[in-house]
Amino acid sequence: MKKISFLLVFLGSGYLALAQEPAGTGRPAGGPPAGGQRSALGGAPQPQQGSGRITGTVTDAGTKQPVPYATVVVLDPSTGKPVDGAAADETGKFTVSKVAAGTYTVQITFLGYKSIDKPGIVITDAGNTVALGTIALASTAQALKEVVVEGQRALVEEKVDRTVYNAERDETTRGGDATDVLRRVPALSVDLDGNVTLRGSSNIRVLINNRPSTIAASSIADALRQIPAEQIKSVEVITSPSAKYDAEGSGGIINIVTKQNNLQGFSVDGRGSVGLRSADLGLNGSYRVGKMGFSMGGNGRAQYNTPGRFSNIQNTFDTDGDRTFLGQTTQSAKTTNNRLNGRYSLGWDYDINKFNFLSASVQFGVGNSRVQQNGLLSESYRLDPTTGDYPLTSRTLRDALTKDNSNNVDVNLNYTHTFETPQRELSVLGLYSRNNRTNNFTNNILESLDPRAASQILNENDSYNEEVTAQLDYQTPVGKNQLLEMGAKDIMRTVNSQYSTFTDGVETVGGNLSNTFTYDQNIAAAYASYTLGFLKNYTLKAGARYEYTTIEAKFQDSDNEVSIPSYGVLVPSVNLSRKLASGNTLKAAYNYRIQRPSLQFLNPNRQASNPLNVTIGNPNLEPEYTNNYELGYNTFIQKTSLNFSVFARNTTGSIQPIRTPRLDTIITTYDNIGQENAYGGSVFANVNLNNKFTLGGGLDAYYAMLDNKLADPIFRAKNEGWVMSGRAQAGYALSKGWGLQFFTFYRGRQVQLQGYQGGFGIYSLSLRKEFNEKKGSIGFGADNFFTPTNKIRSEINSYTLAQQSENVLYRTGFRVNMSYRIGKLTTTPSRRKRSVTNDDQKEDGDGGNGAGGTPQSGGSGGRP
Repeated sequence: MKKISFLLVFLGSGYLALAQEPAGTGRPAGGPPAGGQRSALGGAPQPQQGSGRITGTVTDAGTKQPVPYATVVVLDPSTGKPVDGAAADETGKFTVSKVAAGTYTVQITFLGYKSIDKPGIVITDAGNTVALGTIALASTAQALKEVVVEGQRALVEEKVDRTVYNAERDETTRGGDATDVLRRVPALSVDLDGNVTLRGSSNIRVLINNRPSTIAASSIADALRQIPAEQIKSVEVITSPSAKYDAEGSGGIINIVTKQNNLQGFSVDGRGSVGLRSADLGLNGSYRVGKMGFSMGGNGRAQYNTPGRFSNIQNTFDTDGDRTFLGQTTQSAKTTNNRLNGRYSLGWDYDINKFNFLSASVQFGVGNSRVQQNGLLSESYRLDPTTGDYPLTSRTLRDALTKDNSNNVDVNLNYTHTFETPQRELSVLGLYSRNNRTNNFTNNILESLDPRAASQILNENDSYNEEVTAQLDYQTPVGKNQLLEMGAKDIMRTVNSQYSTFTDGVETVGGNLSNTFTYDQNIAAAYASYTLGFLKNYTLKAGARYEYTTIEAKFQDSDNEVSIPSYGVLVPSVNLSRKLASGNTLKAAYNYRIQRPSLQFLNPNRQASNPLNVTIGNPNLEPEYTNNYELGYNTFIQKTSLNFSVFARNTTGSIQPIRTPRLDTIITTYDNIGQENAYGGSVFANVNLNNKFTLGGGLDAYYAMLDNKLADPIFRAKNEGWVMSGRAQAGYALSKGWGLQFFTFYRGRQVQLQGYQGGFGIYSLSLRKEFNEKKGSIGFGADNFFTPTNKIRSEINSYTLAQQSENVLYRTGFRVNMSYRIGKLTTTPSRRKRSVTNDDQKEDGDGGNGAGGTPQSGGSGGRP
């Protein structure tokens, strides 16, 4: 009842705010142009101070779309010299404030457009406001028929609240998936299994077009494999989310923006590639006429016959004071990986009228994975107390097969209502999402020293994650350079895991071998956020979000009930940014975050595809709590854009794996054990040497400190050390439609509570040729062609266990890419859309707008 009352209060407050008109409708000054563009005023004299204002909106004469960052200069008509000026924001709006009394000419310019002069602009002594209205700039394309203009959008753009990686410019990912794209994004690290970390934290939330997906809640790695690289437009990394976002994701939020359009006409785009170990095929189409648009697409990717091998040596010790050596176990096997993933979508949007918009989408995803371990040989030598020797006590030879299949569906319906007052907007959002997953393993025992050993062990695990989400958001200006945002949200989630274990065809009942586990979770949330632009160059965004969580968990066949109390959390956030000279930006941020455990950590099923390395989830896990601090600086020096950032992250109740030996078996489970701190920074540079040659690269480094804070020396664990990763890329535009790109990435050693995981490196080269007026293309790509294998060495150390392991994967690949597009499209103005985001579960990484800027009334970025 408290939760219902709580939601009604916030919904009611939104309705009251909706019924009131603010005194002013101004907005904070917009963020700097991408890439640190400078004002055309350059070294112009300081403007005279006055109280007049000149306002307007710059649009494209042909498409009617806004022209962001157009330059507006106020000229003295007697001298022709500038006396003041401004740059339009992302929506094309501009305001020149504090203009002294006089008569002026206003000049509006932007690259690729004809400039427009507005003479006779009079500012009175009383300080009037001159509204120029909509100013339509005509393209100068028709005057450039004999001129070849070769400009390139920056591969990486730094904005006041996020880093944007423009993936559509990177040809080295052709034929790959989203994991290949994310490896190129500054501050992100992706291991060879597709697990993603942001500044060393796996506590992140991955959104697709600002929306969650239950498949990402179950496994981020699986979700990324379903998204072809060619369908990704950009990747946004938000390290300090505002109160509009869910409180979940202590490391930050990653938003993958796929290629969408607001176009008139019809188009079909077919793409495909075939290679040594991978192939993909995609077909996407769109149709739009008048107020209604449709889009449909399907993409599939296969990875086949990827060979590898692994080996490990583990030593166990007694818990006595002398730490007596008890024995050694060795393992080795050859592996083969095969994967097939697909993603299919259907979208619809409709402009009801000027102020009302509807959009809906349905997305399906499928994933199938087979990992074969051939000739898995395990040998154990145990201490004989009577002789002091270490005879062979166990030897098995087996073939192990793991099948991981999934299918998911997301259904999204959004309604947005805008008003005459700029920036005022109301949206109602709904989402249904479900992911079904089957994770089975089979062990066929070929040889064993024990004559009583079973010949086959089978584990079947069917699970699903189902979510229903409702959300209401409202924003309104409350005065000059001020914006108020508020909203409420409810997430109803059901997680179910049904698992069974069979030994030689006979089911074993009870405990962690056969049972059904159900986990019901409800999260009711409300937020308020306030944005203020002040002192001309400062933007402050502060807010708070309250979330109340109730959980009910139970086993079908058990007398031991799982009791998890309800809890509430207040999550504050503060983002401050300052625009410096030449478009440079300095920003600082603080936020408090919560991280709830996902099904991967909760699932009590005994995962033992390798019988000597068993993983069991913990249904009694509690959330983590994290304080995040961040300081960043963006600058532009000649043709080079630079970004520097430093951060500190302090986590209590950190969910960490605990590995304990039981005879020859290592049992891995999870617990909220102690504290995790990280302190570090990153630097990234993007250089445009000329219109054809670009270079980019960066380095991320942090110092990790983990401590479970236990007093017992037998179970005490702590570890610390530096973790580094880096990336570099280069591109060169050749003549006659040819282009060449190179990329390399290295991930350093990862610090874990009980040891380390080794690093690895990858690189790729691609060549592409466009033809038939860029309607078609053919490309060639190669990966790791000089170093065919990746060797990852890892170690685990505790009082009772020491293990060293090596995994070897063969990553050399060659591929041919082809694409062709038919149909003709023309651009139409973009529509305002909202989307639901559930950022609320910790993922297994072991195996709104943020800092200021102009609040926006539409667009897809930064939506809760």
